[in-house]
Amino acid sequence: MTPIMAFEGIYTPVVTPYDDDGRVVWSALERVIDHLVDSGVQGLISGGSTGENYTQTVEERLELARFTKDKLDGRLPLIVGTGTMRTPDSIALAEGGAGMGADALLVATPPYAVPTERENALNVLTIDRAADLPIMLYNYPGRMGVNMGEEFLDRVGRSRNVCAIKESSGDINRVHLLARDYPHIQMSCGMDDQALEFFAWGARSWVCAGSNFLPHEHVALYKACAVEGDFSKGRRIMSAMMPLMRVLEQGGKFIQCVKHGVEMTGLDAGPPRPPLKALNKDDKRQLEQVIRVLKSTIEDITAGA
Repeated sequence: MTPIMAFEGIYTPVVTPYDDDGRVVWSALERVIDHLVDSGVQGLISGGSTGENYTQTVEERLELARFTKDKLDGRLPLIVGTGTMRTPDSIALAEGGAGMGADALLVATPPYAVPTERENALNVLTIDRAADLPIMLYNYPGRMGVNMGEEFLDRVGRSRNVCAIKESSGDINRVHLLARDYPHIQMSCGMDDQALEFFAWGARSWVCAGSNFLPHEHVALYKACAVEGDFSKGRRIMSAMMPLMRVLEQGGKFIQCVKHGVEMTGLDAGPPRPPLKALNKDDKRQLEQVIRVLKSTIEDITAGA
């Protein structure tokens, strides 16, 4: 079955710039969008957890998505995240995405509810019917509490709209399962430290928060592995990226690190909304040192050094 949308390359879940009072800074968001387009990523996601969707109302999320769609002006595809605890809210986001001309939806398991595989599948299919757009599933059992297992995949895979799955379980056996048994559902890397393995098993896309501030480096790994098939070069790039991935994942400061990384590029990202707080000085220094070494190393690799 030919998918109705092919996901190729780096898809950036866009950060939401805030001021110190937690208000969206629209001019800063426009600059982030333009920077990502100019940096060569292949698509943007509005309303992902990297955009702090868990702190936003449905109305805010739709306003952010519409703004992003307008500023993209057709330069890149836009995926609208629909992940919420309540199915009616997910439906409202899906319908809103369809109404604004979004290219696809990102559909996750409702957090905290711990649905059965049948319940989870019926939830996805309900959202699907509401919008009739291409869907990238989002499997993240560490946050959602349940896996999108084989019963789930068998049910939702009957819909032509279910084109892809962002796999963030961290279980390499899931990569094998998806590649072997569900080739009609495109596999997208959602676990940064396994990107090389995803590409080796046929993934053609990578949804990565780090591309908010290191787009060139993430695109370089995608091109080396998925376009050029040069896994020797890919391993060198991946090795250079591993220290960053360790910093991003340690201590529960993922969003804070991503936002400071954006600030390092000269763009405004502002602090996260509560309950999260910005990085302290020591954490900032550590991140800055890791990024400096990473950028220099990958620049040498891509230059053929």
